[in-house]
Amino acid sequence: MVSRLKSDAGDPSREWPATLDVDELLQRGWRAQPFRQFLLKVHSRCNLACDYCYVYTLADQSWRSQPMVMDPQLVSVTARRIAEHADHHGLTSVRVILHGGEPLLAGHDYLGKIIEIIRAEVGPNLRVDAAVQTNAVLMDEAALRSFCALDVRVGVSLDGSPRGNDRNRRYADGRSSYDAVARGLRLLMSEPYRHLYSGVLCTIDLANDPIETYEALVDFDPPTLDFLLPHATWDSPPPGGGLDRAATRYADWLIAIFDRWYDSGSETVIRLFQEIIHVLLGGTSESEAIGLTPTSLVVIETDGSIEQTDSLKVVSHGAPATGLNIVDHSFDAVLRHPGVVARQLGWDALSETCKSCRFGRVCGGGLYPHRYRTGDGFQNPSVYCADLYRLIDHVRTRLITDLRRSTR
Repeated sequence: MVSRLKSDAGDPSREWPATLDVDELLQRGWRAQPFRQFLLKVHSRCNLACDYCYVYTLADQSWRSQPMVMDPQLVSVTARRIAEHADHHGLTSVRVILHGGEPLLAGHDYLGKIIEIIRAEVGPNLRVDAAVQTNAVLMDEAALRSFCALDVRVGVSLDGSPRGNDRNRRYADGRSSYDAVARGLRLLMSEPYRHLYSGVLCTIDLANDPIETYEALVDFDPPTLDFLLPHATWDSPPPGGGLDRAATRYADWLIAIFDRWYDSGSETVIRLFQEIIHVLLGGTSESEAIGLTPTSLVVIETDGSIEQTDSLKVVSHGAPATGLNIVDHSFDAVLRHPGVVARQLGWDALSETCKSCRFGRVCGGGLYPHRYRTGDGFQNPSVYCADLYRLIDHVRTRLITDLRRSTR
């Protein structure tokens, strides 16, 4: 189904998926899936200086020209566009995620106002589930009371133990952020806020001990826990990983945690492992990092520009851009962007290497930005290909062993 043209090395306009003929796909009967998740970059700055941050430290530096805070009028326009999109596609609910930078820099009162504006604009027939992703250093009782009143779910970023977290997640002056985050998390864990707690995100650092990291995070009793591979491409390899296909240091790190988690009876939900298990058992994934599920997320920047997934900032300056904005363009127009189409094509978006792999439908090529290489764009396996293969094979082996035992 996918139309492919030969790329010219170094020319992004000739790299896949810029070469996709979207009109041809539509004529052949392909149809886009509507957006169901709307990520609003409500504040474009941050109060931490994380070494690996894809917003501030990688190839795309567009944050420098963004307004600091999203204007309330743009929030209203965004809400009307969401309502328009939901009505056109018959959606009864959507998810709005407040993001940054650090969203709490906008103040919890303003974050609450954003949710109120959106819910008022879309009307009573569309449910708006709200969430905020925060580093938690500014999270206090007042913020949580506001989130509780509006039923805003809260996700927190933390990289493990004090030593592990502060290896990368520090203030700009080098001070530790751990104690401030831990205070915020302890508040979130307590009543009457516990029901707002959605989970913890942890970016993998190979210098951190995996079991120490896992146990430090489980101590905060997260409803879900997600381990993220550092954003990287074939042009900009992951730290400590390199491009040696025989090296699987990230898989080894994750396998240590998987075995500890699996043998414990699953103390919490670890999203990466859960999605791999679901797909191996014939189900579908709810994560773009695993499987072939079409993307349902779109990003709105503080200036109203509409972007693809913001993790594309690892690729190059302007890589997430669509050239569209919330004032002049509908979300349906965004669905025709080749980059969005590519992330909805599933199997047809995979490289021939992935299609010939026994785990191609499980891995799904890995996270889309991690496939990039200058010259052929995103028609490659993930730069973490060897790690994903080893991890999936290990999970499969553990499942098969248990199934065999249960049938004896």
